[in-house]
Amino acid sequence: MTTERILAICRSNWEYRGIDDATLRDMLAELAAHLQDAEAAGRTPRDVVGEDVTAFAASWARARRPLHRRAARLAAMITFMAGLLLLLAHLRHWTPGVDVTPGRTAFWGAIAVTTVALELRRGSLGLGKGWLVALVVGLPALVITDSLAGVDPLFRMPLWASGLLVLPGCAYAVAEARNKKRAPLAPAHT
Repeated sequence: MTTERILAICRSNWEYRGIDDATLRDMLAELAAHLQDAEAAGRTPRDVVGEDVTAFAASWARARRPLHRRAARLAAMITFMAGLLLLLAHLRHWTPGVDVTPGRTAFWGAIAVTTVALELRRGSLGLGKGWLVALVVGLPALVITDSLAGVDPLFRMPLWASGLLVLPGCAYAVAEARNKKRAPLAPAHT
């Protein structure tokens, strides 16, 4: 396998895992340097990355984005989505307070569990298919819980509290947008 192919596989894996652009470039440059050093020493690229390039890329991505950093981002994004859903409920009912029912709680819990599972698998949340999968899991949880537990409210969520839930996720979204603007992605063949 060629150095270019290994770099392309790693790039694809790291992009899929949601590694930000600046870190992705640094990782690719570091890997390219390791591969060049190995080639100069008479070793093959497989000696550096092993037999399974995707497993190598995944382990390196986990090492670069430790669990505590991913967990903080994940918690912020979960509260962001819960707050966003609550704000949409405020708008839909045009009310300063939204009743939180067992069904809605199950809905948000199912979305959170699905999001955590996707985050642990991918390393990235994104707003693509992952949220669609979470909604597909959350909606049946809502319907089943409402039919079993009823629709009596557990408590009432004020508009200001829903807005506060959105704030931590906004900080991460702004930081990621700034990172993308700062430096365009270099070509994979470095």
